[in-house]
Amino acid sequence: MTNGQRAQLRPPIRQGIKPGRPPAWTRRQLTDGIRWRTRTGAPWRDVPERYGPWDRVVDLFRRWQRDGIWARIVTRLQAEADAQGLITWDATVDSTVCRAHQHAAGAAKRGTREATREGSRSSEENAFRETTRDASRRRLPPPQSARRGERRLMRH
Repeated sequence: MTNGQRAQLRPPIRQGIKPGRPPAWTRRQLTDGIRWRTRTGAPWRDVPERYGPWDRVVDLFRRWQRDGIWARIVTRLQAEADAQGLITWDATVDSTVCRAHQHAAGAAKRGTREATREGSRSSEENAFRETTRDASRRRLPPPQSARRGERRLMRH
């Protein structure tokens, strides 16, 4: 990150001066560690030592996230880029990218009943469903097409 880019981020970042021992790691090193981690996608523990201890880098990242500093930085950078005409706010969604979860397919599962609210179907539909459900529970006689003397096993 250049000094000019860093100067743009200064207003959202509070510069607190605390009494006592000066920090061992500069804020610039820690923010560069955060940038390295987000750019590479590596685990926090793999942040190189030149950026400071990984737990200090994580602590700064989470503190800024909790305080809303990252949101302010993104909002400010987007506003500046939009004012310069660098952002096109058009969005397109390609249906080949949008996928439903496998459980969202809508297929009925074996052995499950469809739970319905009362009043969601007409009384005629409910009566029809009840009669067909009762009929499907009854045992049917073996088919007449079976040969004489041959026994057919039925699964229930």
